[in-house]
Amino acid sequence: MTQSVAVLGAGTMGAGMVKSLVREGIPVTVWNRTAAKARALGDLGARPAPSITEAVTSADCIITMLFDAEAVLQVSEEILSAARPGTVWLQCATVGVEGMAELADQVGSRLQLVDAPVLGTKQPAESGALVVLTSGPRKAVESVTAVLAAIGSRTQHVDDKVGHASAVKLACNAWLASLTAAAAQSLAITEALGVDPHQFLQAISGGSQDAPYLQRKGAQMIAADYAPAFALDAAGKDISLVQDACTATGVPADLVDALQELCTRSRALGHGQDDIAAIRTAFGQ
Repeated sequence: MTQSVAVLGAGTMGAGMVKSLVREGIPVTVWNRTAAKARALGDLGARPAPSITEAVTSADCIITMLFDAEAVLQVSEEILSAARPGTVWLQCATVGVEGMAELADQVGSRLQLVDAPVLGTKQPAESGALVVLTSGPRKAVESVTAVLAAIGSRTQHVDDKVGHASAVKLACNAWLASLTAAAAQSLAITEALGVDPHQFLQAISGGSQDAPYLQRKGAQMIAADYAPAFALDAAGKDISLVQDACTATGVPADLVDALQELCTRSRALGHGQDDIAAIRTAFGQ
């Protein structure tokens, strides 16, 4: 049976996921607070919905891809009021461990809530190549295999406890931000010493220190090409969640505090809506 999906949130990631679902022939209804973004996806085969209630009422699976925990919690009661009992809810937004705990308390047993943050940015979302991290009831995850296969290249089930997938997502985003900032620093040092920064990328290319992500972001930084795939504002929000997790667990936050300072510096220069590669600007030009 073809499952119908309601996607709430038609930003960069949500829109990409809608495109991937439609491409796989899965019926999709999409809602967005700014209705024009949902209507734009109607041309691709999705059905725009004027309200959350209309979007989720007959859906077999609900996907939320909103900005933060506050945005998800603002719509949760309407979702719970309108969705059929037992509907699978894939909560894909990055909301942190505490955000997922609060949401799980609200949902209770009314819906099958799956903590399902994703790894990847705009292009993987549009090509169905995200990595989906899941935690929660395994049977719920298994019941939406076709949906997960449409949006992702693979699904990694962390365990059956809601919130643990979000914990892994925070660790991954801390790593991503650290790698981005480290690349920016190395490029800045190379340039300041009067050397073509491409030499740094070439020096590590193919070695144990290399990473495809580093080469891609490094090239963007050299070209000052900050077209957004993962906006600096969103990165700063995610780093704040990592800081909260460090505070809650007693893990020293020296590195993430420094990353937040760099993000703040670049955002003050007007790069909040630019790609995370714009963190290069925190080190001067």
